[in-house]
Amino acid sequence: MKAKSIKGKSTEEIKAALAESTADGFTPTLAICFISKSLDRTAISDLLDTSGISVFGSTTNGEFVDETPEKASAAILLLDMKKEHFQIYFEEYPDKNYREVAKNIAQKAKEKFETPAFLIGISNAAADGEEILHGFEDVAGTAVNVFGGGAGDDYVFADTFVFTNKKDSRNAIVCMALDESKVKIKGIATCGWKPVGTEKTVTKSEGNHVYTVDNLPVLDLTAKYGGIENVMPENKSLLLEIAANFPLQLQREKGDPVMRPGLVVDWNDRSYYTSGAVPQGSKVRFSLPPDFDVMEKVVKGVENLKATEMPEADALVVFSCAGRILSLGPLMSEELEGIKKVWNVPMAGMFSNSELGRATGGNLEMHNLTTCTIALKEK
Repeated sequence: MKAKSIKGKSTEEIKAALAESTADGFTPTLAICFISKSLDRTAISDLLDTSGISVFGSTTNGEFVDETPEKASAAILLLDMKKEHFQIYFEEYPDKNYREVAKNIAQKAKEKFETPAFLIGISNAAADGEEILHGFEDVAGTAVNVFGGGAGDDYVFADTFVFTNKKDSRNAIVCMALDESKVKIKGIATCGWKPVGTEKTVTKSEGNHVYTVDNLPVLDLTAKYGGIENVMPENKSLLLEIAANFPLQLQREKGDPVMRPGLVVDWNDRSYYTSGAVPQGSKVRFSLPPDFDVMEKVVKGVENLKATEMPEADALVVFSCAGRILSLGPLMSEELEGIKKVWNVPMAGMFSNSELGRATGGNLEMHNLTTCTIALKEK
C-alpha cells in the first residue's frame, strides 16, 4: 500500500495538493481526513468523492501532517488500499444507544471480514466512548483492535462532527473496518503524565460524575494539590488548568492508569464531571504538570510497538489529546517528530477531545491527555 499526506487551508489548496499527489499515477481509494470546522469540509469531502475516494472524516481541535501542528486547516492521509480490504460505516446514535450502534456496525463488518479491526471517530462530546468500545468487543471479542478519537471543534467544546461521503453528523460514529487478514493494524495509547502523592479513594461518584475523594469535594482537593487559586465560577481558565495540568489518574489492576480530567464543575457541591467513568470505591492519584518525560514516554512506547509488534508500516494515524498541546505548546512538534521518525512513513493526525484504544497491557478504554498512535500495513 502506498500512502501520501496532503494539507491545506482551503478547498482550493486541497484540490491543488490532491492533483499534485496523483500526477505520478498514484490512485488513492481512501482518505483519512482531519478538518477544522472553519473550513468547508463538505466541499472537500465532495472533491474526494468525485475522485472515487472513500472518506473517513472528523472535525478537530487542530491537525497535523508529519510533525507540524496546524490550526484552521485540513490534514489528509491518502491511501491506495485495495477496496476489498476495507469498508466505511456511518451510524447516528440519537437515542444514546451507543453500545447497540457499535454492535450493529461490528456485526456488519464481521459478515464481511472474518477478523475485522476498526478505526473510529465519534462526534458529540457527551457520547460514551467506552460503551462504543464495549459494543465492538461484544461482537469481535476483547482482543479486537479498535482505535480512534473524539471529534473536536477548535476548542469551543460545543459542536463536533464526523463525516464520510455524502454524510455528516454532530451525533454519530464514522468507522473504517479493515480485513485484518489483509491489513495489519497495531496501535498504542500512551499518556506520560506522572502521578503525585498517595492513592486516594473515590468516596462518592456516579458514572463520570465525581463528588468526593477521601470524603472531600473533588474540586477542593484538586485545588489543594495543584496549588490552584481563584477557584470560582468567574475564573474562565480554571477548567483548562485542571484538565491539562492536574487530572485524576484512575488506577487499574491491569495496565497503565487512565486519565480522567475534570471537564465540567457543579458549583453547588464542588464536584465535577470527568471524561469517562470513575467508579465509586476506585483508587485515584493526582498528576504533576507535564515535562519532557511526557513526550519521551510516548515516543518510547511507539518505538516498543515497532520492536515487538509492527516492524514495518505503510502509514501512521495519530489521535493526540487537545490537552497535550495546551500543556506542551511548541514542544508538541518534538513529540510528533519523534513518532514520525520511528517508521518514517506518511503520517496525519488530529488533536482530539478523547482518545480510544488500548493502553500498554490494558483494556480498550476512552482516554484523555493521551496520544494514540496507529500503524497500518497492507499485506
